[in-house]
Amino acid sequence: MGNHTTVSTFLLWGFSSFPDLQALLFVMIFFSHVTILAANVSVMVAIRLSHNLHTPMYFFLCGLSFSETCTTMAIIPRMLVDLLADCKAISLPECATQMFFFFGLAANNCFIMAAMSYDRYIAIHNPLHYPILMTHKSCFQLIMASWMAGFLVSLCIVIIVFNLSFCDSNIIQHFFCDISPVVCLACDYTSHQEMAIFVLSAFVLVGSFVFIMMSYVFIVSTVVKMPSAKGRYKAFSTCSSHLTVVCIHYGFAGFVYLRPKDRDSFREDMLMAVTYTVLTPLLNPIVYSLRNKEMQTALRKVLGRTDRFIPQMVNKRTPHS
Repeated sequence: MGNHTTVSTFLLWGFSSFPDLQALLFVMIFFSHVTILAANVSVMVAIRLSHNLHTPMYFFLCGLSFSETCTTMAIIPRMLVDLLADCKAISLPECATQMFFFFGLAANNCFIMAAMSYDRYIAIHNPLHYPILMTHKSCFQLIMASWMAGFLVSLCIVIIVFNLSFCDSNIIQHFFCDISPVVCLACDYTSHQEMAIFVLSAFVLVGSFVFIMMSYVFIVSTVVKMPSAKGRYKAFSTCSSHLTVVCIHYGFAGFVYLRPKDRDSFREDMLMAVTYTVLTPLLNPIVYSLRNKEMQTALRKVLGRTDRFIPQMVNKRTPHS
């Protein structure tokens, strides 16, 4: 961060436009957050405890659930505090840290979904060599590459943003340190910096989306050549959950981060960001649970164990008369 910065704190003004709704928003977002944590943790535990789910597809799903959970933790706890607080100030280092983790994790989600499409392509296009190509080691390497690439892109964006001079207003028209509301407060934000941020964002969103679509073009071309209708249905059903999550995820993210920006669009972007940060993380476990019988069976086992475990703990704590 440059020494020329004169603003030392920002004010997150996002929900201050709705003073009468802040209590309601707190309750809704709090319960949504609890549901996100419960749903994603349930998916991770179900995959960990069910040996028949120890496959590359579910390994990536577990990684995506973990990443989605971390993404919400970077935004929602602070959002809940600000909904109840009178002072919504955030320091520059805190703002930079929040932006770094949010965009690093969001980019990681995109790259993991790209890895999942590659996994489906190998499974359908080359099933005989699938166990050789998609080993536990190669899956782990893909997950690590997703994390490293995501946080590297995020670091570049944060360095660009926080080397700007903030010497005008310090009010961020958002509920977290998003790129556009922060850079619009800068005095020296140029078209070169705008282009650099756009290219980095496009690399994550457009690059991974094109890779996913190319994978599905090859998948479809392979599936339509299958002789049996049952085989085609089974192949498409293994991809439908992933494709549903991809369409919703990239639809919201592309709308917020790739369209042209102006000051009048911040409120619209903020409403879309609420959907992106609160509702989208719920879609991953819901879609995979509703459309996947193996996952439904594993989740029922986890819930059954939980139902037995809680009464046992209560009985142990209750003193016998």
